[in-house]
Amino acid sequence: MATNGEQFVYFFAGLGVGVIIGMLFAPRSGQKAREYIRERAHESGEYLKRQTGELRNTASELVEKGKEYVGRQSATGDVAEPIG
Repeated sequence: MATNGEQFVYFFAGLGVGVIIGMLFAPRSGQKAREYIRERAHESGEYLKRQTGELRNTASELVEKGKEYVGRQSATGDVAEPIG
């Protein structure tokens, strides 16, 4: 079993190897990564705005159709009587 000193050395050796591999395989620099994240966040915000608008329009259309249906039912006298 390794002593505390050896574990300490292994830890830092592993840390060093991890940092080197991370630097070699990193797809972009820090500044480019931040720009990419910023752009994606902006695009996501725009997408959410569009989807919210479409959802609002769909909900409004459904409410209008519901009102028309209730109006037609009221006009024909096919409205259910309350129980009680």
